[in-house]
Amino acid sequence: MDRLSQSAIEELKSLCPEGLQEQVPLSRISAWGIGGSADVVIRPSSASQLSEIRKWMLFRQIRPVVIGLTSNLLFADEGCRAPIIQIANNMASMYVRGTEVVAEAGIWVPGFSRTMMQNCLAGAEHICGIPGTLGGLICMNGGSQRKGVGSNVLKVQSVASDGKVIERSADECEFAYRKSVFQSNGEIITAATLRFDSRSDNREIRREMLSILRGRRKKFPRKLPNCGSVFKSNPAMYAEIGPPGAAIEKIGFKGFKRGGAQVSPMHANFIVNTGNAKAKDVLEIIVEIQSAVERNTGYKMEVEACYVSHEGKVMPADCVF
Repeated sequence: MDRLSQSAIEELKSLCPEGLQEQVPLSRISAWGIGGSADVVIRPSSASQLSEIRKWMLFRQIRPVVIGLTSNLLFADEGCRAPIIQIANNMASMYVRGTEVVAEAGIWVPGFSRTMMQNCLAGAEHICGIPGTLGGLICMNGGSQRKGVGSNVLKVQSVASDGKVIERSADECEFAYRKSVFQSNGEIITAATLRFDSRSDNREIRREMLSILRGRRKKFPRKLPNCGSVFKSNPAMYAEIGPPGAAIEKIGFKGFKRGGAQVSPMHANFIVNTGNAKAKDVLEIIVEIQSAVERNTGYKMEVEACYVSHEGKVMPADCVF
């Protein structure tokens, strides 16, 4: 798409006065530490503000890129010409009422999990080490230990491309393993109501969270920029071969390097930025690993990470070349 004109940017500023930035280095906000400059990043502070922004964009046939904390995104080295809408700290309030929790989509997942523990609510332990936003987690029905946050969701608020504010029940969200309706309907999640199990005290919950975090520290790279798991787990492949990391390690890719990108020596389903990685380096490693695993096992691993092109197109990272 063409760059937004300065007059269009000024109109957007009037809709989101304190939440618009120009020429934002994506490498600074990217979990991978990769990417050129974004022309415009917009951070709305409410569902109603987001609604007005989406109406404005629909009228002008502008399609934005929607991000949270970018934990599964790889940005183009050339940057992003399309406007980016980021749901993060500007929309991160929450409150607890009994066993139910109402939270905005921009809240940081580890902080959310910790608040559940502090309120003696069980069921959020498995998400305590996932470094993303609640909105992104719900969109992906994310979790760990083969669990998904969708099992705790009661309803989700979102904003459609025409600016309409929608409320969906859990059934209407169509949760499945690492899937939800939000991955394909174009709506932006703004808030959710979730329910957890009440406990008399939080000691057992806290012990479980500490155990999960210790395990993640031992297994997962934390010091170098990365997007988390690159490939999705496939139940059939898991039963026969094991998880993606084990399959990748078995064929010798652990520690494999291309440019500044490296398959983590700690966990083969992570690709880390050793300091000067380019998006091209990461993409080449992904395609090479995917092909090699398929040749050796018969399973084509599905990529969890997505690539954001210079024009603002979002696609699975194995579909770029």
